[in-house]
Amino acid sequence: MTISAHVPEQIVLVVDFGAQYAQLIARRVREAHVYSEIVSRKITAQDVRAKKPAAIILSGGPKSVHEDGAPLLDQEIYDLGIPILGICYGAQLIAKQLGGEVAKTGSGEYGRTELSVLNSSLLLHDLDAQHTVWMSHFDTITKAPEGFLVSGTTSNTPAAVMENAEASIFGVQFHPEVKHTPNGQEILKRFLYEGAHCAPTWTNSTIIDDSVAAIQEQVGSSKVICALSGGVDSSVAAALMHKAVGDQLVCVYVDTGMMRHGESEQVEKTFRDQFKIDLIHVKAQDRFLEQLKGVTEPEEKRKIIGETFIRIFEEVEDDIQDAKFLVQGTLYPDVIESGNDDASTIKSHHNVGGLPEDMKFELVEPLRNLFKDEVRAIGAELGLPEDIVWRQPFPGPGLAVRIVGDITLERLEIVRAADFIVVEEIRRAGLYREIWQSFAVLPTIKSVGVQGDERTYAYPIIIRAVTSDDAMTADFARIDFDILEKIANRIINEVPGVNRVAYDVTSKPPGTIEWE
Repeated sequence: MTISAHVPEQIVLVVDFGAQYAQLIARRVREAHVYSEIVSRKITAQDVRAKKPAAIILSGGPKSVHEDGAPLLDQEIYDLGIPILGICYGAQLIAKQLGGEVAKTGSGEYGRTELSVLNSSLLLHDLDAQHTVWMSHFDTITKAPEGFLVSGTTSNTPAAVMENAEASIFGVQFHPEVKHTPNGQEILKRFLYEGAHCAPTWTNSTIIDDSVAAIQEQVGSSKVICALSGGVDSSVAAALMHKAVGDQLVCVYVDTGMMRHGESEQVEKTFRDQFKIDLIHVKAQDRFLEQLKGVTEPEEKRKIIGETFIRIFEEVEDDIQDAKFLVQGTLYPDVIESGNDDASTIKSHHNVGGLPEDMKFELVEPLRNLFKDEVRAIGAELGLPEDIVWRQPFPGPGLAVRIVGDITLERLEIVRAADFIVVEEIRRAGLYREIWQSFAVLPTIKSVGVQGDERTYAYPIIIRAVTSDDAMTADFARIDFDILEKIANRIINEVPGVNRVAYDVTSKPPGTIEWE
């Protein structure tokens, strides 16, 4: 099974030491128009040589460098001559492994901290003598390794910034990747452009051009089937594939019966009528409901849906001559969350961890290395309508993972109607673009209520709305109570079978955005 995802020649490796901000570091590097990729802390010097990175960034992490079993970087990596930037734990690791000192001083730094610039340096030149940085550490670098210049300090950290320009190794005790460090992005750019001599070539046009070339090389003259859901990811993947292979592309929209209100009509209008793409519409609600009957465990749901999708595509392929490839809108966060050898599985995405091993297609995943904001930018560049480009994310398994429990036709109708009301009122309030995702969840429990002076025993609906940049972390949206009240009243009055509405105020972590 072949995976298509173009990787530029110029790459920055972000070594993940268990940091909550590793994905954010990768995002910030890409915002500087340099391609980045997250790799395991177990990466070896041999692995690094094979990838030929332009630079390496060591993330922060929850461990102390003094703990038994604390993660280390392969010592030989420091000798490869590749520019390295250590952030927080990564900086402490550099100090410890290269002969400096990291001490337990009994006094850490958390939150906003004033950094004093001691020397003009590559990272800090032309910045104010005092400026704010964001700290989150307990151990402290008390002595930089030999050959390093200490260019920044704080009241509790003698070596808050250390630089060895000759060896191109740098360390910062603070977090430049967070917005709470006002000059953080500028400092990252200085490392990338001046310390590592990277060029800002990771742009929308180069992403499209490189992806088109990679797609054409992979599929040749074969027919290509695109799994189209109508969401942002699959729509952008379809548009990108159409640019690459034209009439070789056949889009298959499988109506599982678990789609949003009006989804099928929008897909037909955009891709068949506007883009003139060959579109096959498969109505498979009964088949999916039968496969999911009695299934309540979310991972099992996702795997059943993933396999059923593939079987339908294989059946469709029988009617399409020479169709060897299947396109999916898999994104980088999907791959990360579905787990790997060094990361736990948060949830299997039906298009990553839920695929059957015996599928006969080769996969084409042109968005596999991209974050959501990059995908939206690519979609706009390709000419997709704004209402698709800026559509809020929708899970591949659809409403199946917004029903917590057994899936029935009645429950699907309830959550679909409630979801439509949530989104409609969020749009009316002018919040649709501000909120990353807003939707309804149906837990399959019932509670007592009173409607029309009579006792009711009906379902609750949970409203979920979050703000985020990339779905790796998220915060619940602070929606005005008057708006929430309006949504709740409409749901209870307009959706049969519901007598209670609640609002989910959980962030990610500890929760996920979707409930399943």
